[in-house]
Amino acid sequence: MKRFVLIVAAWRLFAAAPEVTKVEPPNWWVGHSLNPVRLLIRGKNLKGATARSSEPGVKTGQTFANAAGTYLFVDLDIQKYAKPGSYPLQIVTRDGTATAPFQLLSPLPRAGRFQGFSSDDIIYLIMTDRFADGDPANDDPAISRGLFDRHKARYYHGGDFQGTIDHLPYLKDLGVTALWLTPVYDNVNHLNEREEYDGQPITDYHGYGAVDFYGVEEHFGDLALLKKLVDSAHALGMKVIEDQVANHTGPYHPWATDSPTPTWFNGTVEHHLANTWQIWTLADPRAPASLQKTTLEGWFMNILPDLNQNDPLTAQYLIQNTLWWIGSTGIDGIREDTLPYVPRSFWHDWMQAIKLEYPNFRVVGEMWDEDPALVSFFQGGRKQFDGVDSGVDALFDFPLYGAIRRGFAHHAPAEELAKVLAHDRLYPNPNFLVTFLGSHDTERFMNEGNVEDLKMAFSLLMTTRGIPMIYYGDEIAMPGGGDPDNRRDFPGGWREDPQNAFQASGRTPQEQAIFEYVQRLARARERLEPLRRGATLDLVTKDQVYAFARILGDRVVVVVLNTDQKPMPVTIDTSGTPIPSQRIISLPNPPTDLHDELGAGPDAEWNFSQMTVEMPPRTAGIYVLRQ
Repeated sequence: MKRFVLIVAAWRLFAAAPEVTKVEPPNWWVGHSLNPVRLLIRGKNLKGATARSSEPGVKTGQTFANAAGTYLFVDLDIQKYAKPGSYPLQIVTRDGTATAPFQLLSPLPRAGRFQGFSSDDIIYLIMTDRFADGDPANDDPAISRGLFDRHKARYYHGGDFQGTIDHLPYLKDLGVTALWLTPVYDNVNHLNEREEYDGQPITDYHGYGAVDFYGVEEHFGDLALLKKLVDSAHALGMKVIEDQVANHTGPYHPWATDSPTPTWFNGTVEHHLANTWQIWTLADPRAPASLQKTTLEGWFMNILPDLNQNDPLTAQYLIQNTLWWIGSTGIDGIREDTLPYVPRSFWHDWMQAIKLEYPNFRVVGEMWDEDPALVSFFQGGRKQFDGVDSGVDALFDFPLYGAIRRGFAHHAPAEELAKVLAHDRLYPNPNFLVTFLGSHDTERFMNEGNVEDLKMAFSLLMTTRGIPMIYYGDEIAMPGGGDPDNRRDFPGGWREDPQNAFQASGRTPQEQAIFEYVQRLARARERLEPLRRGATLDLVTKDQVYAFARILGDRVVVVVLNTDQKPMPVTIDTSGTPIPSQRIISLPNPPTDLHDELGAGPDAEWNFSQMTVEMPPRTAGIYVLRQ
């Protein structure tokens, strides 16, 4: 008996008590529509653990650990009578007890938050690290020393949340109504040696290599500063769209070598599929699952661990994470990265959870393809052949992006644009397509076209259907080739910059001309409701001339673009169209004149059902009745 007691005592001496190193989510809200919440607790020696709450208001439910004892799942039921406060959980094993901190918060006030976005908005894409450095103190943080170097294109350059806050008035003056911020997740604190270019490791300054889905990248600021940015934008009448990623993690995420479940990822670091990018198979009713497998389960660049949304535990984690970011910051929308590489059934559940709590919230998904038939398959609003309605509100209009580049930078015939827009019949809601000239993933427009081309491209962007998006710096004609050259620092965002393009006095004549032109377009779009909400009617698609009308009730705006190098006489016959003359002409004795809101084109003559104008070369006009 004495020998047995000694053995037990020795075993207890070497047995390890549970440890808790992270709780996700760290908090939730009273009265939230998602309840119970499933906590993911990371630590050590968690196998066989139970969770207890000594505070009334929360009740622990199902609890289970992974085989390694490094993760513990705990269902937490938040009672209706629960009040905001601290609700620590006791994690108990036969070898000891640990505390898992957890809080309940009051929800953020709804007024002025969670607003969504629409065709009334103009979105501005900001890559935080490359826009403006408002706080040099976080350029080279102690926790991630050595990743800051403005002379290296793939290192951190110092842009941060404070820099964006400082320049919100600039964006307001331009006419921007919504900001799209690239991901704010915490990224690895050392060089990324698994993704190299020219034999050199890089940093994950771009934000797409998350190692903590509940952390904020320290180079940018912290959660409190991010919330300040959102509140500051709201105070100026601007919305905020946050970039999120549910498809993959960064290569250094702790899960990569120690996953919460055996099926948390599609494959492992040692054994996984490489993505083949065959998105078309997902919209093919004849394609077997085996053909779609590498697209849905393959790892991006054969590097980024692919999350398995078919694992219910993974799916719930991602849904809760999205709701946590929305509830914590008060953002108005999400830009969802790599949308098609995730099962559409997950997007349906994800969107349903978002809309249940935030009905006005909106999501735009990245579906990178120039085939309208394929892109339209991923927009929500109807069930597809697979029986799934993704529910995703908006998509980026990559088909129109390609046509804009061909039509304005390479001077393709105008019908190129009309042909792409003619595919609007395929979309559940073409007005919820986000239109753009370029982004952080493409060469800048100025790498293909010139200033006059850029003006013409902006003219279409701001007048056609959809939600226009401006990539930071395009409003001053910033140049830039492929990644990372297309992610140059905005001139003036750093104290040492010799030029400050945030100020009119710091812009070159060319930069100022483009800025003012975009500003005029933005103001015309704000002033003329048909440009934002009206139906579109093509009027002329001939050679280098494209003319169309935007019609809203009895209000009509006619847009005429001449991309040719010479003047073009344009005659528009609207007989037999939905534009009766009284919709434009309110005077009793036509003919009369239509005025170009941009001030570049001459007046156009209107006589009942015919409009005529001599359009100067490389000119756009927005025609309305002269008041």
